[in-house]
Amino acid sequence: MQYLVSVIFDENSTQATPDEDAAIDIFNERLQAQGNWVFAGGLASPDAATVIDNRDDAAIISDGPFLESKEYLAGFWVIEAPDLDVALKLAADGSKACNRKVEVRPFQ
Repeated sequence: MQYLVSVIFDENSTQATPDEDAAIDIFNERLQAQGNWVFAGGLASPDAATVIDNRDDAAIISDGPFLESKEYLAGFWVIEAPDLDVALKLAADGSKACNRKVEVRPFQ
C-alpha cells in the first residue's frame, strides 16, 4: 500500500540546516535500499503558489496559497509499506531526519 508522508513547516521552523539535509539524504537512501521509496520532493514556500479554479469553465487564477496558515506543506514522501504500522515507523524516522512534524495518509 502507498502512503503520503507530508512534511509540515510551521512558524517555529527554519530552513533546513546542512545536518538536516544530510539526514534527509541518508533517510532517502534507506527508503530506496529497503524498497519503500516511490517518490519524494520539497516544495517552494506558499507565496510561490498559484490557485486555479476552472469549475465554471472560466479559469480564475489567483496568486498565493489556497489557505493562509501558520503551517504549510513543505515537502513529501510517497512510500510503499505493507501496512500502517510500518508506514508510521518510517514516517517517524522521516520526521526525525527532517526535524519537522509529518502527517501520514494512505492513498485510496
